[in-house]
Amino acid sequence: MTKILIPAAVLALLLAGCSSRGALEEDIPSASEAAAQSAQDAAAAAEAEAANLAGAENGTLDGELVDGGAVVDDGFIPREAIYDPASTLAQRIFYFDFNQDTIDSEYIDAISEHGRYLATYPDTTVRLEGHADERGTREYNIALGERRAQAIKRLIMLQGAAYNQVITLSYGEEQPAVLGQTESAWTQNRRVELIYE
Repeated sequence: MTKILIPAAVLALLLAGCSSRGALEEDIPSASEAAAQSAQDAAAAAEAEAANLAGAENGTLDGELVDGGAVVDDGFIPREAIYDPASTLAQRIFYFDFNQDTIDSEYIDAISEHGRYLATYPDTTVRLEGHADERGTREYNIALGERRAQAIKRLIMLQGAAYNQVITLSYGEEQPAVLGQTESAWTQNRRVELIYE
């Protein structure tokens, strides 16, 4: 009896295997069906791209509203931006508090923009000239001007500029912007000037 059950079980397994193979063959599309599906997918992708381009003209991009209908800024800075008086790059003098080398928060964006500009154009170099007011010894003011220039250099380099693109130089109290011994004159003399070469 067991001899009859074993061949019957083997036969049942073979039949089950054949029936599942047939189901797999039905799931495989023919060459013409595959080509039709591929064309349909390409048409859907082209339609989505056309809708996206039309949306960009109407103030949307990928279904999201873009301010003023303009495409989102990709961060590109044109080379001639350093000559534009309306550009953030036009600001090239940065002032410091008395006896300080800490960058004031109002200058962070402008200095960062200079760093991004230098990172974009690695063939460009800039000189940072540090200055101090006349109070203090000559040696101390030279060191203070250097620390101020170095603080700005560090921030510029954090934006991707290379070390050799930024040169620092300190004049200390030797080249005042304004002559005089008033707080107003001293304020204008505590500075770093950024000069593109």
